[in-house]
Amino acid sequence: MTSTELLERSVTSGHPERAWAAASDTLDPSIGIVVCIPSFRRPQHLRMTLESLAAQRTARRFAVVIVDNDAAHCGSVPVAAEFLASGQIHGLCVVEPRQGNCYAINAAFELALATFPGAEHFLMIDDDEIASPGWIERMVATAEATGADLIGGPVWPDFHDKAKRALRDHPAFAPAYRASGPVPVIYGSGNCLVRRAVFEKVGTPAFDLRFNFLGGGDTDFFYRCMRLGLRFHWAADATISETVPQARTRLGWLITRGLRIGAINYHVQRKATPTLLSRMKLGLKLAAALPLSLFHAARAVLIERKAIVAMHPMTVALGSALAAVGIEPHAYKASKIVS
Repeated sequence: MTSTELLERSVTSGHPERAWAAASDTLDPSIGIVVCIPSFRRPQHLRMTLESLAAQRTARRFAVVIVDNDAAHCGSVPVAAEFLASGQIHGLCVVEPRQGNCYAINAAFELALATFPGAEHFLMIDDDEIASPGWIERMVATAEATGADLIGGPVWPDFHDKAKRALRDHPAFAPAYRASGPVPVIYGSGNCLVRRAVFEKVGTPAFDLRFNFLGGGDTDFFYRCMRLGLRFHWAADATISETVPQARTRLGWLITRGLRIGAINYHVQRKATPTLLSRMKLGLKLAAALPLSLFHAARAVLIERKAIVAMHPMTVALGSALAAVGIEPHAYKASKIVS
């Protein structure tokens, strides 16, 4: 089957507003591994991401699905088209005009599922991340060896400002786990593998659009998987590095990040409280979180001697409380770009 035939079937099916932008000369529907890459206004970073995928040390055949979520400028399309046309990687690139983090990720997963019906493993990497040479091999091998439904791996920060390396262990940047093994849940989609059957159990859309501009659609997705009894595993050796610009190491950004994590936590928990009693319990939990956060902050200052780390539990608790009354940051709501 040619690329054009496959794309006509998968891209426009149910979503006529999406448009395909580039593709390999041929697409093999029997490929078993697909790497999904949502992209938004970071073409130079995307180039490094694709270079790291082209350099993977594995005998396994894989394809990529790249989603440009900036329909006004489509800055990622020329980079994707270059790699696809050269044969360095195989797959396709489409434009998702509905702006927002969840729209882009849902488009990537939906197109991967439809275009590659033989695929069992769906990985995701962000467009500001670089995969280690053995990333795909380690993720898929872990899935095969453990039988887990979802695999997570560490995303290590690579700071533009080398003086900020002390932030490597800050909760905003540190991986959730350090050792490989079964884990109760994973939190971020920047380094994950999801089996095809998971999407069938969770339903569509995979990422709840209520998290579209706040972020946290991945956290909500993984918690829904956990409540369904799906199994998680952590692959500590399947590493990815993330480019961290200087702006993301400033105090204001770290505070906003904590507030956003708190807001995400609130909404994820709020979805799991359908009854009046459960909502009352959540309210009491939020009320207790603020004074408890002061205790954790004081403990962090005394033990770790890092005031900036100590602030994190307070900002998270405050973010949850503010979200409960409708005040929250919208990190993925883009501002207009003047041409």
